[in-house]
Amino acid sequence: MKKLVNVSLSIVLTGLLYVSCKGTQEVDKTDIVLTNSSSFTLTDKAVSIDRTLLKINNEEVKKYPLLMVISDTIPSQLVDTDDNGEWDEIFFVTNFSAKETKNITLTWLDAPPNYVVRTSARFGKRSSKTTPVQPALEETLTRKELPKSLGYQQYQTDGPSWENDKVGFRHYLDGRNAKDLFGKTTSKMSPEDVGINDKGAVEDNYHVMESWGRDIMSVGNSVGLGGYALITDSELMRLGVTVNDSINNIEKTTFKIQTEGPVESILTYDYQNWQPNERTYSVKEKTSIWPGMYGYKNTVAVSGLQGDENLAVGLVNINNDDPLNVWDENSNYVVLYTHDKQTYNKEWWLGMAIILPKDKYVGYTEAPKKGDLTNTFLAKLKIENNQPVSYFAVACWELSDSKFVDKAYFENYIKQLTNQLSAKIGVEIKN
Repeated sequence: MKKLVNVSLSIVLTGLLYVSCKGTQEVDKTDIVLTNSSSFTLTDKAVSIDRTLLKINNEEVKKYPLLMVISDTIPSQLVDTDDNGEWDEIFFVTNFSAKETKNITLTWLDAPPNYVVRTSARFGKRSSKTTPVQPALEETLTRKELPKSLGYQQYQTDGPSWENDKVGFRHYLDGRNAKDLFGKTTSKMSPEDVGINDKGAVEDNYHVMESWGRDIMSVGNSVGLGGYALITDSELMRLGVTVNDSINNIEKTTFKIQTEGPVESILTYDYQNWQPNERTYSVKEKTSIWPGMYGYKNTVAVSGLQGDENLAVGLVNINNDDPLNVWDENSNYVVLYTHDKQTYNKEWWLGMAIILPKDKYVGYTEAPKKGDLTNTFLAKLKIENNQPVSYFAVACWELSDSKFVDKAYFENYIKQLTNQLSAKIGVEIKN
């Protein structure tokens, strides 16, 4: 699908030429002021400009944004946040010094500029055991379409994967709904054929080191890094089943790559009629990733709640001998994290964390040693019926940055990231 594309100097110059040549004809441009009110230096800080803030004419709505600071272009993309076919925001990442005010200009181009691709999402499926995998953007999975009932794995990498220039992840769409981890050794996007052999068949070829990296984390019957369940005082309810089950406890699962772009990729899931017991729930989930951070954002909304449930967000606890650590000094987030040689065969150092909204956090527990959900630290979050809750999952591998061997260095990184996520950027439209 997407391949790494270097920024073309000619494209940038074309954009500049467009602005300069049209300037004498009073071409429309918008001046925007961004303000970092925090005392933190921000690197690749995510910023969105809501469409409702902009005065856009009928011609501009069909065009593409060009954001510039003096003569420097800020890569950006249009994002349809509600999946209604129309874009809702301009999304980009940029750097700020502490308390910095940044002036940018917005103009519109007829064609999208080419930017370095810093995020990606992929999904592939085969329609039978003997047919090759084909790329796809969406999927609907019914209750009985699990690998054990089909007799084969139909999905490339067991489900969709997503990545940025730092790290990659995958979701077990095959009924397990856990989140796995790809460690990366390059800022380039990994090849599109990861998980496929030369005949186009599904193959586990990503547990060996390649030039881009590899799968480095054991998941087992945990929910992985950032997967989730529901929990009450008496029961832990897994969303989906294990690899040994042939019938799902979710009637229908719908998945879609909603957005794939150079600075943000978004995946969505809709789980209908999830019946972990006598109760019935439905769940909507949105996973998003942008450049620069060793993690992703996840947003979950559950309907059918009876009032005694908490959302249980998972931090896998396999190959880990490090006690769970809690950092609670940020005003908006609580961080749960571990740091150990917790990759396969305890070969490499890996720090992992979940960054959780403080106003929702009500403590943590540990999954039982036996059952359909095990080997997981579980952060408990307050939830309300059909109200979204967002959190972040982070993974820092020593082959991505050798300094992650040092626990103090890893701790400093997740504290800086948490402070960055907490910082708000003011957006003022000047004209």
